Amino acid sequence: MEETLNDADWQGALTRARAHSPFLCQSLDRLPNLEALLRGGEADAAFDFARNAGAGIDDVGVSLRRERLALSTALAVADLAGAIPVGRVMVELSHLADRSLDRAITAAIHKRVPDADPAGFIGIALGKHGASELNYSSDIDPILLYDPETLPRRDRDEPGEAAQRYARDIVQLLSTNTAEGYVFRVDLRLRPASEVSPLAISLGAALTHYESSALTWERAAFIRSRAASGDIAAGEAFLASIRPFVWRRSLDFGAIDEISRLTVRIRAKYKGPLQPGPGYDVKQGRGGIREVEFYAQTHQLIHGGRNPTLRVRGTRPALDALAAAGLIAAADAAEMGEAYDRLRTIEHRLQMVNDHQTHSLPDGEALVNVARLGGYNNAATLLDDLNDITDRVARRFDTLIDAEESAAAAPVARGSGMRKTLDQLGFSDPKALAKRVNSWTSGQMRALRSPAALEAFESILPALLEALAEAPDPDKAVLRWESLLAKASSAINLFRLLEARPGLLEQLVRILTLAGPLADELARRPDLLDTLIDRSALDLPGDVFQLIAEMEQGDLAGDYEKQLDRIRIVTSEKRFALGVQLIEAAHDPLEIAAALSRLAEASLAVASRAAAAEFSQAHGHIKGGELSIIGLGRLGGGALTHGSDLDIIYLFSGAHEGESDGRRPLGATLYFNRLAQRVSGALSVPTAHGALYEVDTRLRPQGAQGPLAVNIESFARYQNEDAWTWEHMALTRARVLVGSPAVKEELGAVIASVLGHSRDPEKLRNAVLTMRGEMAAHKPAQGPLDAKLSRGGLVDLEFLVHYLQLRDQTAFTPNLRDAITQLANEELVSEKLVDAHDILTRLLVSARLLAPDPKEPAAIAAAVLAHACKCEDFDALLKLFNQSRLEVVENWKAAFGTELENTQ
Repeated sequence: MEETLNDADWQGALTRARAHSPFLCQSLDRLPNLEALLRGGEADAAFDFARNAGAGIDDVGVSLRRERLALSTALAVADLAGAIPVGRVMVELSHLADRSLDRAITAAIHKRVPDADPAGFIGIALGKHGASELNYSSDIDPILLYDPETLPRRDRDEPGEAAQRYARDIVQLLSTNTAEGYVFRVDLRLRPASEVSPLAISLGAALTHYESSALTWERAAFIRSRAASGDIAAGEAFLASIRPFVWRRSLDFGAIDEISRLTVRIRAKYKGPLQPGPGYDVKQGRGGIREVEFYAQTHQLIHGGRNPTLRVRGTRPALDALAAAGLIAAADAAEMGEAYDRLRTIEHRLQMVNDHQTHSLPDGEALVNVARLGGYNNAATLLDDLNDITDRVARRFDTLIDAEESAAAAPVARGSGMRKTLDQLGFSDPKALAKRVNSWTSGQMRALRSPAALEAFESILPALLEALAEAPDPDKAVLRWESLLAKASSAINLFRLLEARPGLLEQLVRILTLAGPLADELARRPDLLDTLIDRSALDLPGDVFQLIAEMEQGDLAGDYEKQLDRIRIVTSEKRFALGVQLIEAAHDPLEIAAALSRLAEASLAVASRAAAAEFSQAHGHIKGGELSIIGLGRLGGGALTHGSDLDIIYLFSGAHEGESDGRRPLGATLYFNRLAQRVSGALSVPTAHGALYEVDTRLRPQGAQGPLAVNIESFARYQNEDAWTWEHMALTRARVLVGSPAVKEELGAVIASVLGHSRDPEKLRNAVLTMRGEMAAHKPAQGPLDAKLSRGGLVDLEFLVHYLQLRDQTAFTPNLRDAITQLANEELVSEKLVDAHDILTRLLVSARLLAPDPKEPAAIAAAVLAHACKCEDFDALLKLFNQSRLEVVENWKAAFGTELENTQ
C-alpha cells in the first residue's frame, strides 16, 4: 500500500513536530537520515528506510524497537504533512504489529527449539489491531492459541507448559520498556475466561468456550478478529470454526436486549465531560470514537448472520456495507465515516506529543500545544472542530435504541427506600451499599444482563439482603457475593432455585460468610454452585473405585486434555461438596478427612493412568517396568484436609538400564522421571478448572536434590543404608496408592523390612527429640486454634506415635488413629489418646475452612466450628482442645521421660 497525497507540507510538519512533540523531536535527532528523506518529501523511501531500521540486528527485541521508532516517526511526520490519509497510518501501524507479534512468536519458540517453524502457535488480532486500525500508542489485544499436537517443544515439555512459557516471553519481548523503548504493550485480557485461564489457550479449550459459554461482548470482539501472526493457516481455520458463534443466523430477543444494554453502557460508563474541553476523552466520550465503532458493530451483530456482506472488519468499510444493504442511510454512513477519520486524527495528535496512550484532552498550554501540533491556530479552533464532530456522532448514536429500551436497561433506582431498608437490616453504611446493590443490575454483571435474569434476581433480593445482614461480617459477605456475581456467566437457574428453596439461599450465604476458602473457590468457579442444587450434595462420596469410575465416565478415550478436565471437574465438585457438608455438620470431620483422601487417591490413579497412556504414544513402554506412587503423611494415613498437599514418592519397577520401545525411545530413568513430572503437572498446573493439589515430592530419596523417580531397588537400598530417622518416621505412614498388585506387594515388603529394623532406643529417642525441638523453633503455632503446631497438638502426637512404632517394632499401620489404638491395646499409650487424636483432627479439618488463620473466628463462625467438631459451644471446644493437648503431653512425658515444653 503506497498511497501518498499531493501538496504535502513536509517542512511545516517537521517544524511543528520539533516544536510541539518532545517524542518526535528526540526521534528525529536519533534518525537524521530519516529526517533528510522526509524533508525531501520522499515518503515511500522514508517508509522503506523505517521498515528496515532493525535489519541485520540479531537481538529481536532491539531490532523491533528500532523499526517501531523509525516507522512511527515517519508515519507521524507524513501524517502531519498531509501526505498520507489517516487510514493508511492505521494500516501501516497494524502491519507493524503483525510483523512484531510474528517475530516475537518465532523468537520465543526458537529460544527453546532452535530453527523450528512457529507451527501450532497462533496470534489472533482483535479490536483495532484486528480491524487494521491501530493508533500510535495503542495496546494490542491478541488471543494466543496453540495446537498441542503441532506446537514445537522440547521432549520433556508438556504442550501447555511450553505454550505458557512462549506466551510470557512474547509479552516480555514486546512490552518491556528498555533503553530502546518498547514495541507494543500487550493486553491478553480478551482471552476466554481471562480471570482464571492461562495466557495461551489450547484450540480445543477455546472452541469449547466459544461454543458453550461465551458472552455477547465476545461476539462483538470477534467481528474484527483476524489471524495475524504465527500459524496463520491454523488461525484462519479456528476463526472459520467459530464463525457460527460470531455470526448467528437467528438472534433471540434476549441477545438483542443484551446488545441494547451494551450500547447503553457505552454512554453510561463514561464519567468525564460531556462536551469537548479539558478532560474530554475522544475515545470514550459522548460522540467519540467508541460510539462510531459501536454504531457499526451493533448493526453488524444483529444483521451479519443473515447477510455475509456485513462481515467486514474496518469501521468505515462496515458503515459502507450497512449503507449498501439499506440498513442505515448513505448520508449517515458518510458522515459517521468522516467523523471517525477526524476523531482518529485528533487522537493521533494527542499521542504524538509524548508517545503516551492517552485519549483525553489536556488543559492550559498543553491543549494549545496539541492544537498547534495538529495545525490548528489555537485551542478554541480545535474544540470547535471537535464539538461539530461529536455532536454529529452523538445524534446518530442516540438512534440505536429508543427511550423505552434505555429506561429498561438503566440501573434499577431504589433511592431512599433502599437505604432505609438496609439501615433497618443493620448494615454499617446503607447509603454506600444501596449504590452497590443498584450497580449489580446496571449491566456490569454478566449474570444480570437479561430481563429474565433481572426479574429472577429481584425476586430473591429481599431474602438475600436479609441473609447477608445476618452474616458474622456482613460487609465481607457482600463483597464475596459481589465477587461471585461478577464471575458468573449465567445465574438465572440459580436465582429461580433459590426462590423456590429458601434453605438453599441460607446455605449459600453460610458458605460465603463462614468458609473463606470455599467462598474464594466459588468466586473463581461459580459453576460449583451446581453441586448445591442436587440433594445428594450432602452424601459422602463412594469408595476409591467408584470415584475412579466417575472420573473416567464419558467418551474420553484418546483425548488427554478432556481426561484431565474430567478429573479436575469431578475432584473440585466433590471437594466443594465435602466443604459444604463440613459447614452443615452433615458428617463427622473424621469422615470428611477420609473422603478427601479417597478423592485424592482416585485423582492420582486416573491422572497417572491417563498420563502413562498419553506418554506412551510418543515414547512407548518400558518392558517389565511401571510407575508406582507411594502416599505419605496425611495422604498415606487417609485423613486429608481441604488445605493438604499431597506428599508422594514416585518409584518404578525394573532396572535403570531399560529403554522404551516407542518412536522416540527413552532410557528407563529418564522415561519414568518425565512421566512422573507429567502426573504431577496433571494435578497441580492451573487451568480453567483450577489446580487441584500442591504435589510435594521432597520426601523422596535424597530429597529435592535427588531424581523425581527411582527404581524400587534403589529406593530399598537408600532406605536401608542412607535414610535419616525422620525419613523412617515418615515411612510409618506410607501407603502404596498406584501400582499393580505385584508391585504393591513388592513395595509393601520393602517398607515392612525397613520399618522392621532394630534400632538403638537411646539414639532413636535423642534423634526424635532433636528433630521436634528444631521444628518447634522454626515452626511455632500460628494461632490459638492451631491443632497441628501447638505444643501437645497433632505434630507432637505424630512424633510420639512414630517414635513408639520404631522403638517397639509395633502398630505399623499408616492410619494414625488405628496406630494409636494398637499402641493403647499394648499399653504403650493411654486409651484416652485415641479421643485426643479425634478432637485434634476434627479441629484441624474444620478449622482449615472455618478458621484458616487459625485465629478465633467471629461468634457465629465459632459456633459453627464447635458444632462441626461435635461440641455444644465454642467454650466446650476450647476446653476439649486443651484437654486433648494435655493428654498428648502426659503420654509424651511417659514415653520420653521428659516434659514437652511450652504446652500453653
